[in-house]
Amino acid sequence: MKIMIIHGQNHKGSTWNISHLLVQKIQGEKEVKEYFLPRDLTHFCAGCYACLEDRAHCPYWQEKEPILQDMLGADLLIFTSPNYCMMPSAPMKAFLDLFFTNWMTHKPLKEMFSKRAVVISSTAGAGAKKTVKLIGNNLTNWGIPEIHRYGAVVNAMNWDMVPPKKKAGIEKDMDKLARKLSRCGKVSVGVRTRILFWFYGSMQKAGWGASPAEKQYWLENGWLSGGRPWKENRGKEY
Repeated sequence: MKIMIIHGQNHKGSTWNISHLLVQKIQGEKEVKEYFLPRDLTHFCAGCYACLEDRAHCPYWQEKEPILQDMLGADLLIFTSPNYCMMPSAPMKAFLDLFFTNWMTHKPLKEMFSKRAVVISSTAGAGAKKTVKLIGNNLTNWGIPEIHRYGAVVNAMNWDMVPPKKKAGIEKDMDKLARKLSRCGKVSVGVRTRILFWFYGSMQKAGWGASPAEKQYWLENGWLSGGRPWKENRGKEY
């Protein structure tokens, strides 16, 4: 299984440790690639909309392209972010902004419809659920059909300070999640994803997209004439 982890911070705190606990527990042969934000993507979206015409026209494409290629090649995507002021970290929010073209309302990538994703956040007190919800909502709009969200209240400023009872509970949760992710089988595209795709496709067909290039993209992929990305890219078993 190819696993890609995108960390919304440079340091290796509680959220990082939880993600690695999960990866360790996933069964089978694994190939893991990690990116750290903002170290590996230092920019904020400029709002120039150049990416709507062509992804490669983004002024930060040189940094974004290798990340995108690794995302496309991964079977499992893991997004981590500590809770900062009831939201994801600023670098994680910037990451999502820089890849907004992936949304189904713009230029969805067919590979996303065969992936699983996990969103992990930790907090000393409150806000982890809001953090994973915001990131997860973005991934839903990317077309990822199976998304697991996990928010942990650790009552500590770092992993070493997390009470043993809390760590035991987190480890039990990661055992359970790892078993789900280790199972063989293809990802099933559910009703919600299908409805969203139909809705956004109807917008493109009516010419209500943000750019004519978006409609052309949908036409070229055959999605305005009955084609569906999950039928083209059914994913692989692992």
